[in-house]
Amino acid sequence: MRDRLGAIGRGSKSGAGARLWPGAGRFLAWWGRSLASWLPPTLRRALGVGRGRLMLLADGDEVLLSRHQDDAMRPLGRIPAPAAADDDIGFGPGQTSADPLGGLLTPRLAELPRWLLLPASTCLRRRLRLPAAAADRLRDVVGFEVDRQTPFAADAVVYDARVLGHHDGDGQLDVELVVVPRAALAPQRASLGALAADLAGVDVAGPDGLPIGVNLLPPGERRQQRDPWRVWNWGLAALALTACALMLWQVLENRRAAADAFEQQIAAQAAAGRQAAAQRQRLVALIKGQAFLDTQRAARPTSVEVIDELTRRLPDSTYLEKLALEDRRMMLIGLSSEAPALIGRLQGATQWRSPALAGALQPDPASGRDRFTLTADLTAAAPARPAATAPPAAAGDNADASAEEGDDDAE
Repeated sequence: MRDRLGAIGRGSKSGAGARLWPGAGRFLAWWGRSLASWLPPTLRRALGVGRGRLMLLADGDEVLLSRHQDDAMRPLGRIPAPAAADDDIGFGPGQTSADPLGGLLTPRLAELPRWLLLPASTCLRRRLRLPAAAADRLRDVVGFEVDRQTPFAADAVVYDARVLGHHDGDGQLDVELVVVPRAALAPQRASLGALAADLAGVDVAGPDGLPIGVNLLPPGERRQQRDPWRVWNWGLAALALTACALMLWQVLENRRAAADAFEQQIAAQAAAGRQAAAQRQRLVALIKGQAFLDTQRAARPTSVEVIDELTRRLPDSTYLEKLALEDRRMMLIGLSSEAPALIGRLQGATQWRSPALAGALQPDPASGRDRFTLTADLTAAAPARPAATAPPAAAGDNADASAEEGDDDAE
């Protein structure tokens, strides 16, 4: 991936400086150009992005000025080549400038990097195939190929290379080596006069007249143009970082204010919450108490049921002096002329079980009956049974029987 990005970044070299580290400079340049390509041309020019470069083409005693921008060449005019570095070019007498082109071009054009454009006939081009790892140091690698691929020595030429394509299958790069003899470059630079000292690079014109995208000027001789937008860019970047920090701080303050307001709301409702919790606790206690009482009541029959069943089972010659229902125990104290038979009469009841005499029978001379004390264990109350309903068939039979009886009566 890095080799591919490096190849894309080197495809259009326009005065790129030294790389930050292998592959990173080309990637950043390609990324910046890709982002800038989405902007309208007017906005790109306003932001100073993609300003292009000023191309100088020597033509005899004149220099042809053109602006290379967005893969297009726009001629600006012809000027006579200055003979010395301190000569000035102007439109009127007495007009002087430290920059030979300062009096001819607008400040925006004068600040563009200046490149010498060589005719296609002055260069020698060779296609090579190199490993993909060579893309990081392509200029250094092709320097060893100059002696083998050209009839010139490496110190007798200026050279550069560009990536034409890559092969994913074998990991190879298609590279074009561009070589210009120093003997052919020297007259071209000399024809520029004072303008030769301000060159940022040397490129070669292709068959269509456009630069092919190489820089034949040795790195030590390239003049780095000062970017007038650098201060503005750094200022805007600092402003953006400050605005981002302020936005994050404001978001944090909003969260803190919301947390404080929520805490105050909770504190205001704490008393009501505690009161509701106490009421809930009392309600739970009442429900549990009621459930306990219901369980206790369900564990034994009611007093009315016990008294009713005793009334049905005790004979008329028996009357009670005391009836005690304590927990699950029932105790009867009374007088009866049939005291020995009371155990049999009380057995089989659903309200109690295991009736028995507690102690011996004691005769009562006044009434002529026996005094007894009887105990029994109370049982759990039986669930109420629903009223039995006649089956539909039986009801139908009864209806038929009634109908037959009615017919007989009619006869």
